[in-house]
Amino acid sequence: MLEDRRLAVLRAIVEDYVSTREPVGSKALVERHRLGVSSATIRNDMAALEEEGYIAQPHTSAGRIPTDLGYRAFVDRLSGVKPMSSAERRAISSFLAGAVDLDDVMSRSVRLLAQITRQVALVQYPSLVQSAILHLEIVRLGETRALLVLIADTGRVEQRVVDLPAPVSDDDIARIRSRLLSASAGVTCSDLGPAVEGVPAEFEPGLRPSVAAIIATLLETTLDTEEQRIVLGGTANLARYRDVFSTNLEPVLEALEEQVVLLRLLGEVSAATEVTVMIGHENPVEDLQGTSLVGTGYGRGESLVAGVGVVGPTRMDYPGTMAAVRAVAEYLSRILDEN
Repeated sequence: MLEDRRLAVLRAIVEDYVSTREPVGSKALVERHRLGVSSATIRNDMAALEEEGYIAQPHTSAGRIPTDLGYRAFVDRLSGVKPMSSAERRAISSFLAGAVDLDDVMSRSVRLLAQITRQVALVQYPSLVQSAILHLEIVRLGETRALLVLIADTGRVEQRVVDLPAPVSDDDIARIRSRLLSASAGVTCSDLGPAVEGVPAEFEPGLRPSVAAIIATLLETTLDTEEQRIVLGGTANLARYRDVFSTNLEPVLEALEEQVVLLRLLGEVSAATEVTVMIGHENPVEDLQGTSLVGTGYGRGESLVAGVGVVGPTRMDYPGTMAAVRAVAEYLSRILDEN
């Protein structure tokens, strides 16, 4: 366990290193922080912190920098996520409120988060599997073709063309739409199968194959892997940290281009209502173990449907980044609730 005084020294080293990007020496700590002890005591505390693995000396005669363990101790002892100012919250609310549809919400959210944190921002589309059906529309395109439109309560809109095995009339389509809507409205997509399983048997034999084809397309739509889409923004911000990523920027960029990698990252945080921080080697993706991930889940009420987060160097402003991620997640949840 860190003593309070050594924790104060560690906190000062983290804050100075994040702001100056330079190793921190005892003299700088005395000049910049009111630690209430002599420089000799601070040197002793720094030696103990180094021995315990919380800080390290990058090269001889240099000051000290935090290690992954040091950042972890710093983050774990933050007294909650600091609140954003009312002006910052109004700016976020105003920017996201101008979105016209879900795609625009996702695009605006990732741009906003990247701009606020000056890191790489990740925002996952709401999971269709965890969404409930708000409305269904079926439009007859021809005697044997129809357009199925699914609208979820999370704002997801999916469209599929259905090839029908037999000709259907406009009246047939209207009856099918009405019955499927009554059977599925409010039902979570993951529970949709049992809800519509018996619907074809309610129609005359000649129409049942067409009803079954529409239902098959509906169920296929709710399981579409496209729902796993993640929007990425702010990758160019990594160029600001060339001193950190001087030898390993390329694998970081390659990892961030892989949707499977991003899904794995956000999968670690999307089920959490609190902001989660994974630092350095805590990261499950090997090529990103020189980075930190700050993320959380968002959704409707108690139901989390996706994740939002930020990836950047371990030398990041954790309190500010955590506050920004939480604020954007809250507004995404509010937008889903309002819809």
